[in-house]
Amino acid sequence: MGGGADRPATVRANAAAGRTMDGAPLVGRREALHAFEEALDASSAGSFRFLSLVGEPGAGKTRLLGELAAAAAARNLATLWGRAAEFEQEMPFGVVVDALDDHVEASWPALAGRLGADTSGLLATVLPSVRAATTSPGAPAVSSPGGDLTGRYRLYRGMRHLLEDLADPDGLVLILDDMHWADKASVELLDHLVRHQPHGRVLVAIAYRPAQASALLASAAAHGGQVTVGPLTLAEAEELLGPGLSRPRCQALHQASGGNPFYLEALARMDQHEQLTTGSTDGSELPPAVRAALQLELTGLSPAALLVAQAAAVAADEFEPALAAVAAEVTEDEALAALNEMAARDIVRPAPAGRLRFRHPLVRRATYDCAAAGWRLGAHARIAAHLAGAAAPAARRAHHVERSASFGDQAAIATLLEAAREVAAQAPATAAHWLETALKLMPVESAGPGRQPELLLEVARLRAVSGQLVEGREAAQEALRRLPLGDHARRALAARFCALMERQLDRPHEARVVLLGELRRIPDPQSAVAVPLRTRLVAESLMRGDVRAAQAVLDLIPESADALEPSVAVAIAALRPLPAYALGRLADAARYIEAAGQLVAAAPDDQLAEWLDAIAWLCWTETMMGRYHGALAHFGRAVAIARSTGQGYIISNLLAGQAQVQTVLGDLEEAAAAAEEAVEVARLLGSGHQLVFALTQQCLAASWSGEDQAAVQLGEQATHTGTGRGEWSGAQAQYALAIALINAGRRDAGRDAMARACNNFHRPMLDQRSLLSACEMMACVEADRGHPGEASQWADRAAKVAHPGQEASAALARAHALRARQQPQAAAEAAGAAARLFDLAGLLIEAGRARLCAGVAWAAAGDSARARAELATAGETFAACGARSRHAATVRELRKLGIRVPAPAAAGRGGGRRGLTERELDVVRLVGEGYTNHQIAESLFVSIRTVETHLSHVFTKLGVSTRTGILKAISERP
Repeated sequence: MGGGADRPATVRANAAAGRTMDGAPLVGRREALHAFEEALDASSAGSFRFLSLVGEPGAGKTRLLGELAAAAAARNLATLWGRAAEFEQEMPFGVVVDALDDHVEASWPALAGRLGADTSGLLATVLPSVRAATTSPGAPAVSSPGGDLTGRYRLYRGMRHLLEDLADPDGLVLILDDMHWADKASVELLDHLVRHQPHGRVLVAIAYRPAQASALLASAAAHGGQVTVGPLTLAEAEELLGPGLSRPRCQALHQASGGNPFYLEALARMDQHEQLTTGSTDGSELPPAVRAALQLELTGLSPAALLVAQAAAVAADEFEPALAAVAAEVTEDEALAALNEMAARDIVRPAPAGRLRFRHPLVRRATYDCAAAGWRLGAHARIAAHLAGAAAPAARRAHHVERSASFGDQAAIATLLEAAREVAAQAPATAAHWLETALKLMPVESAGPGRQPELLLEVARLRAVSGQLVEGREAAQEALRRLPLGDHARRALAARFCALMERQLDRPHEARVVLLGELRRIPDPQSAVAVPLRTRLVAESLMRGDVRAAQAVLDLIPESADALEPSVAVAIAALRPLPAYALGRLADAARYIEAAGQLVAAAPDDQLAEWLDAIAWLCWTETMMGRYHGALAHFGRAVAIARSTGQGYIISNLLAGQAQVQTVLGDLEEAAAAAEEAVEVARLLGSGHQLVFALTQQCLAASWSGEDQAAVQLGEQATHTGTGRGEWSGAQAQYALAIALINAGRRDAGRDAMARACNNFHRPMLDQRSLLSACEMMACVEADRGHPGEASQWADRAAKVAHPGQEASAALARAHALRARQQPQAAAEAAGAAARLFDLAGLLIEAGRARLCAGVAWAAAGDSARARAELATAGETFAACGARSRHAATVRELRKLGIRVPAPAAAGRGGGRRGLTERELDVVRLVGEGYTNHQIAESLFVSIRTVETHLSHVFTKLGVSTRTGILKAISERP
């Protein structure tokens, strides 16, 4: 039996027409269709929408996505469709390339002009068509995203800008099918899009199987509407099968298929007299009856067509006939004849650009499985050789090499290593997979001494920057196991990385165990090879807030750097200042900072690259000691080195530290940009420890900017992550939440949070600068609550905590206490003195707060002239910093004195040019002159990330999504 003679009429007609039941009228699914219409309506109205279809294999998700595509076409919306593939799950951005590449290639010359060189350079690392266009002779130079986590973040922003452009003006529907098979980079991109939504009429719809979805995919899907695609009812199954079947047969088919449309179709293709069985006896995803039906369908092909079908299943999800011919070892004409037969039986269907694909992934799976294992190995090898002869990139060949290489195949090993290096920056998880495959093929004797441990450490770094911290730690541990016990230098390097991964996994105890265990193996604990491990122990102690333990380890290391490696000498010098400062040895701390600064300035980048976490501690100490500009310079250099060397596992902390300094200096816009990037990198990394610190700085920047609700939410996220408790980072998170609550007017809640941050002054974990700030803020809160006694207690604590050079904060705390005791003139004088000291230190927000306090106090003392002068200066300071809520509070006090202050220009779509800030207008002007983001950043002396933030605000205010739209909107508005 050929499997078709006794099929129902509907099935036979569809098969004859080259279609499956996908061509028949849709049965049921009213909920999904209603969700589609709602999403299309919302998207057409100008807002981003995200929708996911969730269902088991064969439930009809693809069929429903086809209905969405048809509905979008009826509204004249551009629709792009990509599908992830089961056998190509490691291909970087495979589903994205499938969806976008052909369309981008057709639109590229005009698209490139609109996107600019920066975005084009980002896209070139993902889309083959853009890479070909930008590397052709005469093509303009484009920038690279860089090889670290921030490079991936900028790449995702570039993809978002591409979608915004493609959606202009009518809208865009992006469909991504079978996302459970998508590579990690594609899922990260999707997660970025749902949390940083594109501007304009963009609808993203995905489909995936819940049992096979990664945690990140499920989390991203939770951000939008979700439609569960369940089984068909018996009545719906009968309607789908048509009138050619008896009711008992329909009931049997429905029972055997479980109402699954694909299973139902496969079973309906069988002879009506075939026995139907239910259930799965071997745990596979296909029930035995369905597998038998698909196998029966395939055996209906001629031997030549079956061979080409198996070859096509090996080749790719969407394959070229020529590649199938190579795998099958037939001529291209013979392959085309076989494909015609397969298409007539609806096994394959046409796809864009002269390619074909199987009608369903389960059909491809069944076809692949029915080929002999040895034949499949040879087919993969033939395709790999053909692609190599065509000079295809190693990344494209790696999939087939991986499935055909034998142990010791040096050419295969070289291909996999080359492929890993090609994609490491954009898809580190894929790169790590290919390195691991190469290691499995690599004989120990031919690899050379230490070659395998070196590659394992490379795997560990790639796993770490891809957010797979556990796998990164395991790879580093395996490197340790393979290194000889006497190879102390390389073992120390592996142990340090293991400890760093344990710290990122919020396992500080385990980090210490690794370091101490390796130290015990070194015969001479004072030797140069032991010093790097001790240096890492110092950093661990500092993170726990145990400065005495850190100092004890440092005391074992001589201050003379003569016997040390230059990079280690710099690291130790960078770590010495903080314990000295925390223990009150301020003169020693200042001397250590000077010495460390000189070493850092003289050291080349490659020396600093090994110890960026130690450089970070130097920066934080400089911040605590009020050396803000030195800290900012060192943070900036460390960030640049981390970007260039791909050290994504440290860059989030560096960016967060940079944001902390920028907030203190009143550069809130730059601080917000750095903190946002730090949070995104920490999320990509999957480190709760780094996320806490990044969220803390984002909370503070948002709070002082006047974004009260967002700041409180960020502070709550930072304190509720479950990491950092009992450590410095956890105390910092509580401090930031307290500031956000107080600035939001929730003073009682803020007071309680600040008490927790200070641990009620019982061995507080806060650093001294933050502790002093907490005392001053609490004095202010108690003064506002009318509690002069408590305000004075906090002012006394501030005076006790303050170090020399920090008299301004103590004076401001005393001003609050005097205000609470109804001594306004004394309060005004103390606050004014504090303001002048803050001015000298360059602390603009604190200077503004002190002048606001002085102005209110002078008003209470009856000296309106002085009050107006202090308040006016405070208002100018807050406006310059972008501290909107503090500026508003100052304006209210001025109005109480009868000073008329004009309302700020309203921002938003209806504000015209006045809706844009002066800096945003500067950016718009440079956009009009054709500047790239990089050129704008250089012209305005800001970071590229800040330029992107300005452009995002401009897009929102003007209601556009592209640079062309900006210029058009500006030209049309007065």
